[in-house]
Amino acid sequence: MAETSSVRRLEIAWPDLGITLTAELDGRNPELADALWEALPYRSLQGHALVAGQHLYHAAPIPSLLHLPAATRIPDRRAAPDGTVFCSALQHLGIKYGALTEPMPASPVGRIRQEDMPGLLEAGQAIWDSVYSTKQPVLVEVRRAGTEGGHRIPHLTAADPDANRLIHDVHAETERIWLTEPPELADLHQGIIPSGAGSFDTVLPTLLFVNGETRPLGYATYGGLVRAAVTEMPMDSLRQMARLLVGIPAEFLGYCGLEKLWDFTQRLLACLDHLDRDDFLAVVSQMALYVNCLGGWNLHLFPWHAGDHLRQQRPAGVGHQV
Repeated sequence: MAETSSVRRLEIAWPDLGITLTAELDGRNPELADALWEALPYRSLQGHALVAGQHLYHAAPIPSLLHLPAATRIPDRRAAPDGTVFCSALQHLGIKYGALTEPMPASPVGRIRQEDMPGLLEAGQAIWDSVYSTKQPVLVEVRRAGTEGGHRIPHLTAADPDANRLIHDVHAETERIWLTEPPELADLHQGIIPSGAGSFDTVLPTLLFVNGETRPLGYATYGGLVRAAVTEMPMDSLRQMARLLVGIPAEFLGYCGLEKLWDFTQRLLACLDHLDRDDFLAVVSQMALYVNCLGGWNLHLFPWHAGDHLRQQRPAGVGHQV
C-alpha cells in the first residue's frame, strides 16, 4: 500500500554534532509536505534565527516552496508546540525548539517526535554558537527515515537559448557554493574588497549593507517574481517589475564583491524580452535559489559577536530570553 503523508517520517541529521532527529509529516499542508518529501534527500547549511528566538531554519533546494499554497496556517508561530516543523515561502525548512518573539504566520507540515526533543534542544544551542560566535559551519541532512542520505540541486531548463545557458551557469555556481562558503563572501568578511567599498577603510558597514541587500533580493524580489509568475501576472508587467527590482541591488552587491551575481543579473535583464512565462519562471526560480544560498552564507559569516557588548534593556520584572 502506498505510504500516505500522515505516516511519512523523515530524519533531520547534523553529522558534525552527532545528532539525528525523526519528524513525522502529519497531514497538514499536503502540497508543501509532498514537495519536501519528493526533494529528499538533500543537505544544506544550517542556520539559526537571529531576531526571532529559538528557531532553526535552512535553505531547502525546493523551488516550489516559493509559491505552493498552504492549506493550514498558524496565525502566530509563537503558539506552535516546540518541535513543530514548518515549510516557508522564503524557501526554508524551519523547526521551532523554544520561545519565539516574532508573531509571524507559519505553515506547519509535521512534528519532531517527543523522545527526540532533548536532541533538538542540544542541536539548537550548538547551532546558535556556530552562527553567533564560532563560525564553524554546521551542515544538515534531511532524508526519508531509514534511507541513505544524498544531495542534489534542482536544475531547471528554458526553451530560450540565452536563458537556458544562464540557468545552467547559475545552477553550476549554486552547486559550487551550496555547502562551501562562497569565495567572494569569504574574502569580503576578511576585509578583502577589490573595489574599496567601505568608507575610510572600514569593513563592518559594507558587510551590513551586503547582508541588508542580499536577503530581500532573494526573499522578496525573486520570491515575489516567482509568485507573480505563477499567479498569472501579465508578462509585460512581470518584465517591468524584474527591471525595476533586480538591477539596482545587484549592481551595488557587485560593487561590494558579488560580481557573479551582478553578471547573472545583467544576463537576465538582457534576455527578458525573449522569455515566455515558463522560461521566466524557470530563470527567476533558479536565481532565487542562488541568491537565497548567498543570503544563508552571509548570515552565517556575519560577525554578530561584534555587538556582544550590546544587550537589550528590559523593565524590572521582565525576564530575558533564554
